[in-house]
Amino acid sequence: MDKFNVIGGVFALLAVVFGAFAAHSLKSQISEDSIKSFETGVRYMMFHGLAIIILSTLNIEGKNLIVKFFLFGTILFSGSIFLLSTQLLTNLKLNFLGPVTPIGGSLLIIGWIIFIFYSIKS
Repeated sequence: MDKFNVIGGVFALLAVVFGAFAAHSLKSQISEDSIKSFETGVRYMMFHGLAIIILSTLNIEGKNLIVKFFLFGTILFSGSIFLLSTQLLTNLKLNFLGPVTPIGGSLLIIGWIIFIFYSIKS
């Protein structure tokens, strides 16, 4: 079992499921701005799921580290967006998650910087 393909595949699968959920169920229940935010979370989840799958095929130093940044960055970035954009539906006060989104984004950026560094190094 290739754990990178599994992680990437799960992210890609969830992105499709959440994207369909947003398009068919959420559109009538949350604001247009919340839909746009939710779709941003979906897009980043798909991009990084595919990036992890592609990384599994590369012979690059630091691959495990890069995947960890992509994994945790995506969970924090996309996950916080999903929760924040649907908080009116769940009647939960989740505004405390606001700072989590940029932390997740920062982890994704660091993952890409590490990828570029090791790509140049090799």
